[in-house]
Amino acid sequence: MTAARDARELFTSLTGRQPDGLWSAPGRVNLIGEHTDYNDGFVLPFAIPQRTVAAVGLRADARGRVMVGSTFADAPVEVGLDELDGLFPTAPGTPPAVPDWAAYPLGVAWALRRAASGSGPFEALDIAIASDVPVGAGLSSSAAIEGATASALNDLWGTDLDRTALAGVGRRAENEAVGAPTGIMDQMASMLGEPDTAIFLDCRSLETRLVPLGIAAAGLAILVIDTRVKHAHSTGGYRERRASCELGASLLGVPALRDVSIADLPHAEELMDDVTFRRVRHIVTENQRVLDTVRLLREEGVRAIGDLLVASHVSMRDDFEISTPELDTAVDTALSAGALGARMTGGGFGGAAIALLEQDAVDAVSDAVDAAFAASGFAAPLLFTVAPSAGAHRDA
Repeated sequence: MTAARDARELFTSLTGRQPDGLWSAPGRVNLIGEHTDYNDGFVLPFAIPQRTVAAVGLRADARGRVMVGSTFADAPVEVGLDELDGLFPTAPGTPPAVPDWAAYPLGVAWALRRAASGSGPFEALDIAIASDVPVGAGLSSSAAIEGATASALNDLWGTDLDRTALAGVGRRAENEAVGAPTGIMDQMASMLGEPDTAIFLDCRSLETRLVPLGIAAAGLAILVIDTRVKHAHSTGGYRERRASCELGASLLGVPALRDVSIADLPHAEELMDDVTFRRVRHIVTENQRVLDTVRLLREEGVRAIGDLLVASHVSMRDDFEISTPELDTAVDTALSAGALGARMTGGGFGGAAIALLEQDAVDAVSDAVDAAFAASGFAAPLLFTVAPSAGAHRDA
């Protein structure tokens, strides 16, 4: 893995010594269930082969400091462990007190110390990060950083938290240190992934069930179409969508949109303005699509879910309004070229789409998408296939 080599080399160049170990965590593709996680709903993601690696080592430092470096940053950031409570949480609507990239691993250190307040000692350490997960592509590069860092610190600090608790640490880091109002889906997928399975997650109870996919056995593949349009969850569009969902739930008198059924939508439409209603309708129908997808995977297999993927994209495009011309072109072209189903994946406003297609159609669909992007004057997309893979673990 290139990221493992790069993380180790960066650690040595920054510290002059070898790390105590390497820990990694994957990015994820969300098969279906977008923006449902922070509405206490259902999601169906899987971990992908692309991973982020953290090379980490304890240091003899009486001052109790932590240094983080990354291959995608010019210089490391160093702070005192006891200073973390003064740096975080980040006030809503303001940038973190450290560079954005450093807020992820340092936020994990802050959140892990709080989650394991009875543990310790929390020894000084150095962290070097490298990644094969495309940044800004909607493949959860941030959760991969959080998962790799949390796994390393959990081992080296002896905090003994389970994978679900570590996912919660990552979510708190992203919500409160970085200031991105995301749900817990990404962190759970990165921590709990297994080969050839998706993770059916109830975001209210955090109960999970592994759902076999059988993609390769069915002669299919999943193609990722990274539009190279960068997005960021901490910017306004994501926050506005979340606020609309909270308003909709309040108007309906429920704790979260998880508690609203499709049968409730006519009443919802009477209570709220058009924009708020369409945001609500996406969440309610998307939750049902996740449940339907899990059922079809069990009863008929992966070839049966294509129409649900398409319906999900249409809902995100029209009701939630988080797609882009590049994402729509990717989805429409993949379908026209023979994909069984396609949809944007991730938070939207850029990032990637996925297409479910025959294994022997990967090249043809990829060529069609390349040609469509060129004809539209878009930057060339990055295309690659993914297979459901293992979650966070120690590598060395």
